[in-house]
Amino acid sequence: MKEKKKPEKRVTYKLAKHAEPLELREVVMAPGVGAVINVRAAKAKLSALLELVAGGQEITITSDGEPKAVLLPVGRRERRKVFTGTWEFLKQMPMQTEGPFADDIVRADRDGRGW
Repeated sequence: MKEKKKPEKRVTYKLAKHAEPLELREVVMAPGVGAVINVRAAKAKLSALLELVAGGQEITITSDGEPKAVLLPVGRRERRKVFTGTWEFLKQMPMQTEGPFADDIVRADRDGRGW
């Protein structure tokens, strides 16, 4: 038996720049996800969505019912780890003095392929 979907709550937003509330019929509130809009509607209403995001709202963009992207305010994104590079790691590694060296392995591989 098919499970009935619960009706999703349509959202009306009051934006700072607009005197009257802006109704985005395409935006729905999904439980556990928040504000959701499909990709076609997001393309058509991008300016309004950016206003909402600038106001602190998170918007999830879906395609074929699957979440594909999340619009977040700039200050709320996660900070990336600073890449310190591999030079510090490589300086700690002992120098290779025996066994096959990298150029010997690459040369044998190329010879085996007939390059």
